[in-house]
Amino acid sequence: MRKYIKRNVVDKLLLVTLLAVFTQVAQAEQVTIGYQGMFNPWKYAIEEKMIEKATGYEIKWRRFGSGAKAMTAVASGNVQVAVAGSSPIASAVSRGVDIQLVWILENIADAEALVVREGAGIMSPSDLRGKRLAVPFVSTTHFHALFALQQFGLSEKDVKVINMQPSAIAAAWQRGDIDAAFIWDPVLQKIKTNGKVLISSAMLSSWGKPTFDGLVVDKAFGEEHQEFVSKLIKVIASVDEKYRATRDNLGTNNPMIAAIAKLSGSTPNAVTEALALYDFPSLDRQLSCEWLQCEQDGGAAKALKATSEFLKQQRKINRLQQDYSQFVNPTYAQQAQSNL
Repeated sequence: MRKYIKRNVVDKLLLVTLLAVFTQVAQAEQVTIGYQGMFNPWKYAIEEKMIEKATGYEIKWRRFGSGAKAMTAVASGNVQVAVAGSSPIASAVSRGVDIQLVWILENIADAEALVVREGAGIMSPSDLRGKRLAVPFVSTTHFHALFALQQFGLSEKDVKVINMQPSAIAAAWQRGDIDAAFIWDPVLQKIKTNGKVLISSAMLSSWGKPTFDGLVVDKAFGEEHQEFVSKLIKVIASVDEKYRATRDNLGTNNPMIAAIAKLSGSTPNAVTEALALYDFPSLDRQLSCEWLQCEQDGGAAKALKATSEFLKQQRKINRLQQDYSQFVNPTYAQQAQSNL
């Protein structure tokens, strides 16, 4: 009887141990990924569940209205992988958020622009004085808006710069509450209907302040889930390549265009027009000095440093990091390339 009881206890302990192990494994295969509404081919991968199929992970997708909010979620531990613009990424790492940039989703180029309302009396940059300019704070457009004002000899004392999320900008534009906005799609397409582009991010980038949208990973999560991150990048690289190979022949009824329109809250026509404004770097370009490689001399590290220096100058952050290349990790992209 004692042997039976003892064996029963052992069996129960073994069962509890196994259950704990299985629970840990199940938890390890779950990840929360934050994305935004901008137009890019990886929306097609999200819609078709390509990442789930490639990795076997259970993914919880969370949509954010701005990169600043996405970075806050990553800093709190609620999101492990997220999309954000170079400005909120620079702000986050300058504040000590332990993340790494692992992929450049897109070079923003002409896909973000400062649009002025018809009838607002803004014909040139100097006409912005005293006007109401809306931007999501700590975003790439916020960074470029402040940089643009500086180049035009204006400051936030001269222009009423208002903090608004994209959806709020669209509503405020409809009501006539704002005179200008620096924003991305799909809102950019909407406000262009009764506004004109005064300047785009492509021009400001050519003046030495490039911006991009990047994929960041919580550093600890990335170290524990290297295979997942490399497979994630491999999927994104593949859909980017598919887009580049077929971009001239993508009609509005194409599954990729339909998926991007659905997840971005726009129309297929708007998607095809907006995608042409972005530059989606190939895997080879990612793994060069243009973007992820070459440490402090790499394009991504230099952009994060330049952005952070400007944000500090504008008193949007309090301190700078000595080396911004420590927040750029090409390892996962290298692993993805080796597994092609």
